[in-house]
Amino acid sequence: MSEHPGAAAARAEIQRFFSERAARWENRFPDDDPAYAAAAGELGLRPGDRVLDAGCGTGRALPPLRAAVGPTGVVLGADLTAAMLHEAAGKGRDRAARLLLADAEALPVASGALDAVFAAGLLSHLTDAAHALAELARVVRPGGRLALFHPLGRAALAAQHGRRLTEDDLRARPRLAPLLDAAGWRLDSYTDEEKRYLVLATRRPGART
Repeated sequence: MSEHPGAAAARAEIQRFFSERAARWENRFPDDDPAYAAAAGELGLRPGDRVLDAGCGTGRALPPLRAAVGPTGVVLGADLTAAMLHEAAGKGRDRAARLLLADAEALPVASGALDAVFAAGLLSHLTDAAHALAELARVVRPGGRLALFHPLGRAALAAQHGRRLTEDDLRARPRLAPLLDAAGWRLDSYTDEEKRYLVLATRRPGART
């Protein structure tokens, strides 16, 4: 699949944005760890499972993911921005996961290698959401799980950024559901509350991506 025009520039802007904010990122959201842990718990991981945190940032979800899969499991944390991974390692979260400098839209992971993917805040920072969701489906086995999470719901996040909430938002169910379906995911649940946004989906057997 060829990149759409402007993808490289958009990717560079994402890297610039997060590189400038990485060192103080968690200072902006100091109380979010329990929400990340609770969302990670919704994946239903078992000891020995293999899970990816796509767009892991400073790695807040990595310790609870490791706790869920145990010492025999595999936890990967992938992010597009080296500065974010540096912060994750500085906080010791590289002990919970193998950190990868990688684009969620082109993962260095074999097809069907994973049991689950966790992605917090990723949707808003994709250059091609349809392709990214298909790429996440590619690396997950049939029956594997996906969690799309944010510690704020759509309305609260829009208010925080001074934006009007519209159904054109990629995270809105009418927009997201068909993208998930086309990418090979079955939408299992959709939660959009003031302090929680969580979409859970299952990789459909036989789906082609």
